[in-house]
Amino acid sequence: VGICKQEMLQKKKNAVLVDGVILNGPIMDSRAGEKFVEEACKIIMEEVIQKADDVTEKVCEWRAPETLKQILDLEMRDTGESHQKLLQLCRDVIQYSVKTNHPRFFNQLYAGIDYYSLVARFITEALNPSVYTYEVSPVFLLVEEAVIKKMIEFIGWEEGDGIFNPGGSVSNMYAMNLARYRFCPEIKEKGLSGLPRLVLFTSEECHYSMKKAASFLGIGTENVYFIKTDDRGKMIPEELETQVQRARKEGSAPFLVCATAGTTVLGAFDPLDKIADICEKYGLWLHVDASWGGSALISRKHCRLLHGIHRADSVAWNPHKMLLAGIQCCALLVKDNSGLLKNCYSAKAAYLFQQDKFYDVSYDTGDKSIQCSRRPDAFKFWLMWKALGTMGLEERVNRALALARYLVEEIKKREGFQLLLEPEYANVCFWYIPPSLRKMEDGPEFWQKLHQVAPIIKERMMKKGSMMLGYQPHRGKVNFFRQVVISPQVSREDMDFLLDEIELLAKDL
Repeated sequence: VGICKQEMLQKKKNAVLVDGVILNGPIMDSRAGEKFVEEACKIIMEEVIQKADDVTEKVCEWRAPETLKQILDLEMRDTGESHQKLLQLCRDVIQYSVKTNHPRFFNQLYAGIDYYSLVARFITEALNPSVYTYEVSPVFLLVEEAVIKKMIEFIGWEEGDGIFNPGGSVSNMYAMNLARYRFCPEIKEKGLSGLPRLVLFTSEECHYSMKKAASFLGIGTENVYFIKTDDRGKMIPEELETQVQRARKEGSAPFLVCATAGTTVLGAFDPLDKIADICEKYGLWLHVDASWGGSALISRKHCRLLHGIHRADSVAWNPHKMLLAGIQCCALLVKDNSGLLKNCYSAKAAYLFQQDKFYDVSYDTGDKSIQCSRRPDAFKFWLMWKALGTMGLEERVNRALALARYLVEEIKKREGFQLLLEPEYANVCFWYIPPSLRKMEDGPEFWQKLHQVAPIIKERMMKKGSMMLGYQPHRGKVNFFRQVVISPQVSREDMDFLLDEIELLAKDL
């Protein structure tokens, strides 16, 4: 304390003032900041990391919005809070947040914790880099290049290009715009005026980002032709060709087909080879949204699900889903290696992408992105891959799908549980029919009552904090549960618990 006072007095004595502001020395109290970081990291270690695989902990500590607002004290004030108050806020945030790393969090297409990826995120958050030029992000640009090269190998391309983006939705938008640019390069300068009516094709089961991208890019949602799917949720190639021919007869200009490898709800994989045949026949760009299913490429056993993906022009793949690379970690991969990605998006900012730098400016890859500031998302995937090796990643995929298969077989054994369909990936969709409905005649009243069951069970499990499981209606089917297996911390016991807990929560329905 005495030393600090002496330093402050010395600064005041030698003060240089500009507009009444003392400019001597830093304004930030580094010692206090370092102490806060140290204590906050200890809380993270104790309350998040060490409890990640503890099934006795709650998945969530449910509170209604108005109650939570009072607990958290969200108001920002004129003066800062004490360190102790801030540390308590950190504890509160952790306590009342959903524990997506809990073994019984099955709610989304991501879950679990990977320790190597987590450390990579700590490093990048501390370094705070932006990945656009080699001079400011030398390591992270080389890492991204290495990761993209390896992902391209798994797709089956001999060469290619790519960029990491903030989400699969953005990757799909990139691909749509890239396909349009390839179809009519003049759009970059001249815009939409004078263009024909552009039309793209995707399945009824596609991700909603296709609609959003068409809207955002000025293509229009009416110009997205949704192709019928079979009873397993796969695009029907014959229907696709019929719609392409229809669009041509109408005088429209088809330019893109988006196939899906791992649909959001059913986990369906479109028949890529047959779709590629049609794209080749009509000169259409083939994009595969493999945001969810792309990680099956890592598995020698399950890569057959994406047979034909090497014929795609672009692929979206999110390692933050099945492989646990941590949100966000999403790549758009492009077969073309002639600079198409850069030509489409480059703006040649002279203050950033100078061509007379002292190093090889081909490593300044930021002009391939629609972003300027960009996170080093490839690094967490790279460090995890270095730690586990390809075989370790493959084991994660194989185990997740084996656990899904185990759950399916258990569902078949239990009274009251009914599968929608046999899954081919990690999405297990099923109804739970409570005792009061089991002898009821099949008909509108039965389905109306069953529609109400899943939301009630979901509310009870959330308030109890025992687990989280998603539900939804889908294409004429009433509310059903969609269970997704991802985390390597999930065990057979968790699958048994899931079914037992549903029965327990619904015993009085």
